[in-house]
Amino acid sequence: MLDYLSLSAVAQVVREGSFERAARALHVTPSAVSQRVKQLEDRLGLALIVRGTPCVATEAGAWLCRHVEQVGMLERELHSALPALGALDAGEQRVTLRVAVNADSLGTWLMPAIAAFGAREPALVNLSIDDETHTAEWLRTGAVLAAVTASPKPGQGCRSVPLGRMRYRATASPAFKKKYFARGVTAKALAEAPSLAFSRKDKLQAQWLQAVCGHAVEVPRHWLPSTQAFVAASVAGVGWGMNPATLVEPHLRDGSLVELVRGADLQVPLYWHHVRLKIPMLERLTQDVVAAAREGLEPWDDVKATSAGR
Repeated sequence: MLDYLSLSAVAQVVREGSFERAARALHVTPSAVSQRVKQLEDRLGLALIVRGTPCVATEAGAWLCRHVEQVGMLERELHSALPALGALDAGEQRVTLRVAVNADSLGTWLMPAIAAFGAREPALVNLSIDDETHTAEWLRTGAVLAAVTASPKPGQGCRSVPLGRMRYRATASPAFKKKYFARGVTAKALAEAPSLAFSRKDKLQAQWLQAVCGHAVEVPRHWLPSTQAFVAASVAGVGWGMNPATLVEPHLRDGSLVELVRGADLQVPLYWHHVRLKIPMLERLTQDVVAAAREGLEPWDDVKATSAGR
């Protein structure tokens, strides 16, 4: 049998990032947390936590943390069915669901789903940000229970739910476009005009350049790892960038932004992947995410989509 007292200590250290904060959350001393973790590591013959600032889980520790989360969700369902159990465990910690998501989804359509879930469930959400072409890897390694991803194919033991399409437009301020593209949006002009890049995983600009110019173009880049900063930088004339259509529509209407090439949009398909387990709380989170996507993303149709993005 697994020692769930020790497992909970491991999960709490990873969740809080330190033994001291985990001890406060568990209402015990740091030495007690350390002893529980060490006992489990000695029993398994595996390191479960990399001690540091912050403390992080090893691969084995991540799998055990995911197991603890799954058990916690199942116990919550049991407490709902048998309320008397709650009185026996009044000091119980909230369940934390870990989810990987791309920054643009978090900055546009996803938050209503998190709000609906958090208002209804005795649970917390831990969101990790990565490019949507890489979030599925978080799920594969066991770091999260669910992910928003651009991959239609789920990993082993996971389910894939289509969400919709996120539309991106290449936008810049009118003054920026006049300065760099007075003679048209050409490969030569693009090679001189500063662009905005989210991270080195961000391929949206390269995809757009390939589509518009017919070949790859190397462009100068500002690095801005923030969805909101992308829009603000575009409006301020820092550079041109691929912005979610829903965020730039007001700016396009009032003239503070313009498209570089009208109609040259990119559309990124998004999917919700989650572990294939019958956990009602996770299923309800899935329903909230699908409902929010229905409101905030464009529906599926025959328009060609690209898998590049952030």
